[in-house]
Amino acid sequence: MNLTSHFTLEEMTFSEIAAHLGIDNAPGPTAASNLRILAASMEEIRALLKNNPIVVHSAYRSIEVNTAVGGAATSAHCSGLACDFVCPAFGSAAEVAVAIAKSDVAYDQTILEYGWVHVGLASAGMTARREALTKRSPWATYELGIRV
Repeated sequence: MNLTSHFTLEEMTFSEIAAHLGIDNAPGPTAASNLRILAASMEEIRALLKNNPIVVHSAYRSIEVNTAVGGAATSAHCSGLACDFVCPAFGSAAEVAVAIAKSDVAYDQTILEYGWVHVGLASAGMTARREALTKRSPWATYELGIRV
């Protein structure tokens, strides 16, 4: 099912870990609604990146999937408001993160994470913080700004 012209519900909910472990990763009604908002923001990001294809690594994660991958308990992925992705035709993850951080896309967090970009949106009724961060490895602390 298409959420937008370039993003489907299937790609925004796919999880290798869920498939491997037999975990249901279907979003509930609120997360499904949020995924439409996320897909619309990803369309803005795709336009910013010169309409190059975006490869989604992870978007929605059920709490069980999020726990299995070691995600933060407060992860925006669990509410359908975060996407980890790359856009190789545009450039490196660092180039993508810099472009988003400098844009007017209404992101809550843009994080350059060791090989991909994480974009999180603010929950309904909350103001987007426009926080740009870098995390160089799973064990590293977050650094302020996009650090290339």
